[in-house]
Amino acid sequence: MQNSKTDQPTPEEIDSQRSSQVEGRDSPSESASAPEEETLAATREHFTSSTLPIRPSPAQTPPSTGGPEETVRLSLPSEVHLQATQAVTLAGQGKGRPPSASPQSTKQRASPLGWVMLIGILGLIGTAFLSAIAGYASGVNARRAAAATQAGLVAKEQYELALQEIANQEYGRARQRLEYVIQIAPDYPGAAEKLAEVIFQASITATPTIAPSPTPSPTPDLRSATERLEAARQLINNSQWAAAIDTLLLLRKAEPNFQPAVVDGLLYLAYRNSGRDKILKEANLEGGIYDLTLAEKFGPLDTETKGLQNWARLYLLGASYWDVDWGQVVYYFAQVAPAVPNLRDATGWTATDRYRIALGKYAEQLLARREWCQAMEIYQQALSYGGDASLQEGYNRAYERCVGAQETPTPSVPLPTETPTETPQP
Repeated sequence: MQNSKTDQPTPEEIDSQRSSQVEGRDSPSESASAPEEETLAATREHFTSSTLPIRPSPAQTPPSTGGPEETVRLSLPSEVHLQATQAVTLAGQGKGRPPSASPQSTKQRASPLGWVMLIGILGLIGTAFLSAIAGYASGVNARRAAAATQAGLVAKEQYELALQEIANQEYGRARQRLEYVIQIAPDYPGAAEKLAEVIFQASITATPTIAPSPTPSPTPDLRSATERLEAARQLINNSQWAAAIDTLLLLRKAEPNFQPAVVDGLLYLAYRNSGRDKILKEANLEGGIYDLTLAEKFGPLDTETKGLQNWARLYLLGASYWDVDWGQVVYYFAQVAPAVPNLRDATGWTATDRYRIALGKYAEQLLARREWCQAMEIYQQALSYGGDASLQEGYNRAYERCVGAQETPTPSVPLPTETPTETPQP
């Protein structure tokens, strides 16, 4: 009997086709592990060996011989088998090994190198921040130290002047100076004790009266506050600074609530102008500095007046080293003389005079130390401000030693002599 199934592929051919299709779909890089291969083989055997009783259609059924129903081997379509195979493979992947990380999760996972770089950047930022804080603190400390040094110099100067006035029994001025010293340097050594001594001496050296007589009371000022204020303005217009200051202080004491801003403004003008006149016109540098200091309590000084106050202080500091340290005298008057050459004190010496004299004295010290070239430069500076025969003589000495030490004698070179040529003998 002719078999109608001869045109259909055999089960072995179907298995080989299915295996090639599965291998074609799978990536070469993703090969199944041993457990997955065993599971796949078992599934193939199960599906290929399954037998089901199927009654063939009349068109395909050959004439029956009257026997029992034939058992026909079921061949599943390749698509169904592939889907089942893929399901088993996916199940094996889920049970046998962990799912591979997706590229997106790999990107999200930070590498150790990235953490190291981040920590390094944060460390640099923290170091820069700490350095900035340290630099700012250092600048603040330096500025405070400079201010304390300047205040100490001024306090030293005023304290020494107060000692001179105590020796001259000028207790009123000495008291003002000592109070100013305590104000700018409360811990200045000896200032409080000297102030107490001055107050005591001033009280016991007052001229006693043999027969007490009634002290005439001062004539009361019956003018109103407005009239006093107008009188103070008129005094300021007439450049009578001391009278204006006294009038305003009495008005302020009698009527403390009467136009305080206007009264303070007039006091500022009176103290400022009084200080400038004492420095520039009266050669009273100490009194001028004191008045300008009082003016600063009512308002900031303008740039010119503040500079004048500083030049007066530098003048006094330089003069305090006179005949003690000529190098310090030159240092201070080198700043004052070019700025205010005619600034002078009670001695009548201008800043230019003191600078020229100090340069000559300092150059003499350099000559004594055999520093010839530096002494020559200092003499040149002194002669530029006008000199005398002694300065010129010192300059000549320094010049000879400095330039003579730098010159080196040039060796004499003998003239070349001609070598006689021998006459050849025939």
